[in-house]
Amino acid sequence: MNEEKKGIRLSDEQRLSWVRLIRSENVGPATFRELIAHCGSASNAIEMLPDLVRRGGRGKPIRVTSKEDAEREIHAAAKMGAFFIGIGEPDYPRYLKQCDNPPPLVAIKGNPDVFRLPPVAIVGARNASLVGIKFARTIARELGEVGFATISGLARGIDTAAHEASLHHGTVAAMAGGLDHPYPPENLGLYKAIPEHGGAVISEMPLGWEPRARDFPRRNRIIAALSLGLVVVEAAERSGSLISARLAGELGRLVFAVPGSPLDPRAKGTNALLKHGAIVTTGAEDIISAIVPLIDRPTLDETGFPAPSEDWTSPVPPDQTERDRLFNLLGPVPVDIDDLIRTSQLHPSVVMLILLELDLAGRLQRHSGGNVSLAWD
Repeated sequence: MNEEKKGIRLSDEQRLSWVRLIRSENVGPATFRELIAHCGSASNAIEMLPDLVRRGGRGKPIRVTSKEDAEREIHAAAKMGAFFIGIGEPDYPRYLKQCDNPPPLVAIKGNPDVFRLPPVAIVGARNASLVGIKFARTIARELGEVGFATISGLARGIDTAAHEASLHHGTVAAMAGGLDHPYPPENLGLYKAIPEHGGAVISEMPLGWEPRARDFPRRNRIIAALSLGLVVVEAAERSGSLISARLAGELGRLVFAVPGSPLDPRAKGTNALLKHGAIVTTGAEDIISAIVPLIDRPTLDETGFPAPSEDWTSPVPPDQTERDRLFNLLGPVPVDIDDLIRTSQLHPSVVMLILLELDLAGRLQRHSGGNVSLAWD
């Protein structure tokens, strides 16, 4: 798999195939990864998709992004000053590789060098208090002054304050929609200013994609993964910031929380984080002292696409008896793939290929931690 070697840049032809594959129906990050492992390259995967879908039990073909549509997206990105980076390429954000199902391809507008700065995410309430906004600005500015990059989500309130205060030091905005659909509209000026001042905006979504409610938790996993630590300034009991904090904790990132008044609903989430072990944060020094020892620590999975632990690239497709045996073990409750292998007594190569076929056919649901279940309408 020459495409995935560390430090190897994709050719224009390979990049076009990657865009085509990841934009095709039923191909998400995990499916993309397994298609590359099974087929050897994105171009091979595109050719094999119809047969894999048919074997998965789907009666009609899936939509495969055309070469012309992929070229239009690449050209539209270039026209607005953006570009696509594949996982494993030198400019792909280092820490993003460690998230649950990292995006194989990201669109970036701005300076990719900002991803080489030690990153800290700052998130919080959209309806932030004046005190919360001032605190977010203070720690973002002080972190920037000592060489940290600030990661946030371009939202109103705390996110806006963090981006604005770190604008001249290095800030990254992770977007829930395509790069050409910044949200909210009132932050359009900030969206334009970030790349102009050496920062970057990043998205895994296609150009033209308008963000929906369910896209923001997906965006939050990118915010969490891009950072070495995540600071929650203000957050209600149910908020996207708490989702980001949970995801950061699952990734082994440090989670910081700013204590607040028990009378303020915007402090209930942060105070709850503190009860569950988040680092008490009353100033930038609390963050700096905890993050500095992590800066030069080597990351896992430097290549982005490590070889599977088991060789499951056998060209011999499973027979119907094997497919039925595995399918009957699946249900609406997520199960671990290793458990499926042990219980079915099928070779890992057979299990992984059957799951890939079901996934492409729209009959499989993938979950965090590598678990799978049947997809139900």
